Order: sequence, then C-alpha cells, then structure tokens
Amino acid sequence: MKDFFKMLLAVICGLLLFFFITIFIAGGALSAMGAAASGDKKAVLPRSGVLAVDMSAFVLDEQTSTNNFAMSTAPTVPAVGILQAVQAIGIAAEDPGVKGIFLKTDGNTSSIAAIEEFRKAIADFRRSGKPVIAYIENPSTTGYWLASAADKVYMTEYQGSTITMNGVSIQTLFLKDLLDRLGVNVQLIRHGKFKSAGEMFTRNAASAENLLQYKTMVDSFWGVIRKDIAEARGLTEEAVDAVIDNLELCCPEDFLTTHMADDILTRQELKDKISAMAVKEDFEDVGFMRLADYAAVKVMPNYKSRNKIAIIYAAGDIVDGNGFQGIAGDRFAGIIDKVRKDDNVKAVVLRVNSGGGSVLASEKIKHELDLLAEDKPVVASFGDYAASGGYWISNNCSMIYSDATTLTGSIGVFAMVPDFGKTASKVVGVNVQSISSSRHGDMFGLMRPFDASEYNYMLKSIEAVYEKFITTVSEGREIDKEKVDDMGQGRVWTGSDAVGLGLVDEIGTLSDALDYAVVAAGFNMEDVQIAEYPAPLTTFQQMMMMLNGIPDEGEFVKAQVLKMSRPQVIARMPYEITVLN
Repeated sequence: MKDFFKMLLAVICGLLLFFFITIFIAGGALSAMGAAASGDKKAVLPRSGVLAVDMSAFVLDEQTSTNNFAMSTAPTVPAVGILQAVQAIGIAAEDPGVKGIFLKTDGNTSSIAAIEEFRKAIADFRRSGKPVIAYIENPSTTGYWLASAADKVYMTEYQGSTITMNGVSIQTLFLKDLLDRLGVNVQLIRHGKFKSAGEMFTRNAASAENLLQYKTMVDSFWGVIRKDIAEARGLTEEAVDAVIDNLELCCPEDFLTTHMADDILTRQELKDKISAMAVKEDFEDVGFMRLADYAAVKVMPNYKSRNKIAIIYAAGDIVDGNGFQGIAGDRFAGIIDKVRKDDNVKAVVLRVNSGGGSVLASEKIKHELDLLAEDKPVVASFGDYAASGGYWISNNCSMIYSDATTLTGSIGVFAMVPDFGKTASKVVGVNVQSISSSRHGDMFGLMRPFDASEYNYMLKSIEAVYEKFITTVSEGREIDKEKVDDMGQGRVWTGSDAVGLGLVDEIGTLSDALDYAVVAAGFNMEDVQIAEYPAPLTTFQQMMMMLNGIPDEGEFVKAQVLKMSRPQVIARMPYEITVLN
C-alpha cells in the first residue's frame, strides 16, 4: 500500500510538472507570436523626406492599436488613434526634416467624423508654409473632401477610375415582411416618436418622423462637406451642388473642367512633383515617412511631468458587466473611480464614441463621472456618435465639444421583446405549452404576445426612464425640461445642429477638448503628460480572448435568445448609421 501511494504521488507530480511546462511553453510561444504581430520594433525614419499619408494604409480610430494579431493570413492595416494622428501632423509642421505631405485618399475606410478632425489637422499644417499635395485615382465623397484640404489636388490621367462622388446617402433596412413570413412578432415599447430603433422590425417603410430626421441628417452632413470643398477650391456652394447633382464628374478630365482638380498627371509627372517637394532631383532619392510610423516614433508621452490630463475613451456599445467588449458599466465605473482618486490627474477629457446601450450601465458610469466632476474639470469630446446612452453619460460635463458630423441626442428609450409563438407552431411545427405559478409567469417566455396589462407594465418602466433621461439632460445642460422633451423624443441630431439647440457647446476636435482641459487645470501643454484610459488590450490579451472567448455557434444563438428573454430598457440610437460616400 505504501508503494502504491508513492507511485500515485509520483504520477501526480509528473502530471503537474507536465502541465506547468506546457503552460510555460505555450505562453512563451503566444508571447513571441504577439510580439511579432504587434511589431515591437519602431520604424527607422529617414532624416529628411516627405510625410506619406496613404489613407488605404491605415484607419483612423479612437486609440492606436498596439496589436495587429489576427487568426488569418489576410493583411491588416494599423489603427492610428485620431489624437496621435493629429499630433503627428502638428509635429511634422515643426519638423525641419519633413518637407511636405503627400496625401492619397483612395481606399479610405475611416469614419466621417474622424476624417473631419484629420482634415482640420491637414489644413492647420499648411500654415507652416510647407506644401501638401493630394493625388486621387478613385475619388469618393469623403476621400475628395479630405483631399481638398491640400494646396494642390491632382487627378490621374488614366481612364477607368471608379468615381463615387455622389453626395451623402443613408440606407435603412426594414424586416417586417420577412418576420411576418417567419411568424415573428416583435413587440416594441418606446418613448419618443423619433425613437426609430424598432422600426426596422415593426414596419416595412420608414415613418414620417424617421424620414424627417434622416433627411435632416444627410443634409447636415452634406452641408459641412460642401462648404469645406467650396472654400478650399474657390467655388460657390451652389457650384459644388451643381457638379454633384448633374453627375459632371464622370471622367478624370471632368475634375479639371469643373475646377475640382489643379492638374491631371501621369505617374511620372506625379513623381516629379513629389521630388520637387522633397528638394530632390531623382524620385529614388526621396525619403518617405509613413504616417503610422511617424506617429509611433514622434508622438511620445511627456514622462518628465507627473501632472496628467486623462483621456477616458468611451467607445462602443454601453453594456452591463465587467467585460472588455464595449463600454462595460462596472469596468468603466472602476476606471473613472481610479482616475478620480489619482492626485496626479488634474483634468479629464471624456471622449465619447457610442450610440448608447444599457440604461443601468449608463447610470453607473454617469454616477462616477458626476463624482469625478466634483474634484476635477471634466470636458467631453464627441466622435462619430454620442447619442442616447452616449449622451446620457456625458451631458453634465463642464464643456462639450462635438464634430460637426457627430450624431448626438437620441434622447429616448425603448425595449423590444419578440414573440416566436407563430414561428414555432406555423413555421417549425412545434407546439409550446407553458405552466406557470403566477398569472404572468411566462410573460418573457417569447412564445406569446403581451396582454394589455403586461404591455402597460413595460411602458411604465419606459416612461420612468425617459423622465429620468430628460431630467438628467435638463439639469446637466441647464435647459428647461419641456424644451428637452421637445427636442428629445428619440431624435438624432448632427453636431452642427446640436450646437444651436444647446446640446453641445462648440464644434471642435479631441485636440480642442484637450487644450481646454489643460487650461482648465491651470497648466500649459508642455507641462503635462497625457494618460489614456482604458489601455488598449495587449496582443496577448486579444489572443487569449480569441482562444477562450468565442462561443461555438450553438452557444452564441442560445446566448442571444436568453438575452432577449430578459429584456433591457435601452437608451440607444436606432442602429449604427452607415454613410454611403
């Protein structure tokens, strides 16, 4: 028996040793893969040359991605944080080694609000006296908008360009006919005639209110773009409208005849222009600095100062819990609390890029932000979205900056509960019978519609949350509650419209908000360091999430059904709006 226990102990020790060795080797391999994927080595920049801004080679995002690991062989482009990109352009303006900017906007996949902020940085760069030349082959609306910030805009001479400069458009889907065919009845409870989140499930065409708000949106977007293009090209806004509405930009030469380009160039002629800008006789001698590399090398934290200005990035859906996806209520409440207790943090910029989500999580985050605002200046900066829950958490900031193309407001609340009863019986041929202890025990069983009392029960909750929402906005923005209700009702506004309504204070970028926060804290920019929260996930963390955090298809479907059976009261935009440009 004694020998048996010795042998058993030896086997257990061997298994444990094997387990720890395996973990060590796997961890080392993953770390090595992560280091290779994230590109730990910094690029070596030429001492002199041209800053190359190729919009197809990177994407402007809220934060710079420190990891490009992907479980595929498909190439990925780096994500450059909008603040780092703008700061890099500012540094280049003062850098004697940078002779100018070569801007190529084809293949742009960055959002319209990010392009707005980046375009302003390009326009500011020109004040240094250094040239900016743009070259386009396949112009889109937003791509040309960015290119128009250059001193010179050149068009390819080659035929076959894909020209998609047709203005701004939004497309929405309506699923009611399909859901009727499948026997799905979506029960929508909402407050706000413009709160159109459920319309895609309950209608087969947009309501009059929804059409009005979307038409106002696209007109506002186009108004911003048209004005910038007209001013940059020395045209009237009416002339820009005529060019677009009459489809005058069909071939490369059309850009020249409409004064939308300065010249039409071959590739060799373009090389000659770049060589002249770099003060080089031969194009082969021109040194190029890619924007992503330049930002990585030149934009460095000021570690000499202990005084911090914190930027809290609230990007994605607002969700319950403590996870890493989106704006998790408990996680972000903890981050804000940590920032508040850090005596080295002198002011905070809350960067919002969210269409909203969970009301409960929004309330938790706002509570912590209100405590933070009692101790330190808190300034808001709105990116692509700061709507519904995104606006809920931020409206009490002492100053709110918004891009002109930001979508904000959407002060409204809704809940949706689907009824799959007909789907089960008529489509699938499955009969479901509920046995409940109480009258409404199967209310959220998803197999029957609400009765009148159940609908009113849900509506009471919606109305209470909406009342809380408009009260919060009224107090935070010092606007009469009746006026908040009038411009609320779930309506989405662009930043340029929101200024006149008092929902935001000024049209401005993240850099503008940062400058304001530094002054509010009583410092100069060179006296502080910028601290970003939350820190981007490391490559290793992302790999572990990919290995452990993706459920199989069956589990995913099950999770979604369970989520629907526990309906939340949601403060969210209808859905993310994709602008065709």
